[in-house]
Amino acid sequence: MLAQDDANLRIDGLVERRGRDAPSLIVTIFGDAILPHGGAIWLQSLAKLAEAFGVNERAVRTSVFRLAKDGWLVATQVGRRSSYRLTDAGRRRFEAADRAIYAAGPKRWSGRWTLVIASPPGLRDDLIWQGFGRLTADVFAHPEPDEAALREAIGAAGDGAPPIVMQATSEGWIRSEDLPGIVSRAWSLDRLAAIYDEFLRDFRPFVDADALAPAAAFRLRILLIHAWRRAVLRDPRLPDEWLPEDWPGASARSLCHELYRRVGPAAEAFLAATMATADGPVGVADSRYFGRFGGLEAG
Repeated sequence: MLAQDDANLRIDGLVERRGRDAPSLIVTIFGDAILPHGGAIWLQSLAKLAEAFGVNERAVRTSVFRLAKDGWLVATQVGRRSSYRLTDAGRRRFEAADRAIYAAGPKRWSGRWTLVIASPPGLRDDLIWQGFGRLTADVFAHPEPDEAALREAIGAAGDGAPPIVMQATSEGWIRSEDLPGIVSRAWSLDRLAAIYDEFLRDFRPFVDADALAPAAAFRLRILLIHAWRRAVLRDPRLPDEWLPEDWPGASARSLCHELYRRVGPAAEAFLAATMATADGPVGVADSRYFGRFGGLEAG
């Protein structure tokens, strides 16, 4: 068993390596902790949550200002205090990410590919972020994309000629011996496998940890999702027959689900004691939280 003191030391090490990018960390905190509690928070309360990761209030203010400028957050002034909530566009982006991050498991592949052709330059990075593979300079493919997220990205790409989007099947056209070359050309699976391997090394020790105190459970939960989203949002979730035999993605998903369920109640207790909004202390998380990873038990 991993004693609490040893677990806290390991969490401190993860903070040093994974939690130093304040804007990215705050995005994780908003998506994982704030969104299921109404999606709004006092700036001072957000600073208290970020303080658990060594992020000072000045860095929090700079980060939320940047996120507001980029259209993710909007501020409401109440006297001398500021409350931040997600914009409508920010909420849609978060909810699209949530569907991938907290999925119970990969979808069963229909056998059809979604192709995006002649995409505007501003859309290409977004497609890669959603797990599309680049078959040629102007052709991107995905086996099971999030349709709502794809439509959102196309709509945000701006004016100009819209991309051509269609579905197709490769059955009968691609030989099995050609699959490795196609996959390696379109998707950086070696890089993604390395991210999953690192995730497993970092978080497997906590499977045998003693029950964590609320603050430690919250820190571990945020760091877990912070690392998990880095992998899963880049994962094209290719059909099993297209993946290497030793693919680490399934093991990483199982580990993430298990740890998230285990630390959830204590982490929620920390939020109840720490987080406040303009309407007062937060209550129980909404149903979306308890539906994560196929279903969580109420604390």
